Amino acid sequence: MIEPCTYILASKPYGTIYIGVTANLVARVYQHRINQVRGFTARYRVHHLVRYEQFETMPEAIAREKQLKNWHRQWKINLVESDNPQWLDLATGLGLPPL
Repeated sequence: MIEPCTYILASKPYGTIYIGVTANLVARVYQHRINQVRGFTARYRVHHLVRYEQFETMPEAIAREKQLKNWHRQWKINLVESDNPQWLDLATGLGLPPL
């Protein structure tokens, strides 16, 4: 899937949340899963893709990422649960193996 996306990763349901932006969602989630992306997601084992939004342009995706990062935690939880109430790992639907 190569198009601008904003994505939300979680360590577990209601766990640690990470928000990012990428032009290649599958490759980026894979990088997080193998801890190639050092830092926050590797340290806190934030590897489950629980939400993503696709955009036409990277500036739109970046603007949404910034907006989401400024939201209260409960708003982020509500957003995830609006489409993914069971906090399923959506990466498997994109072709990545289950964790």
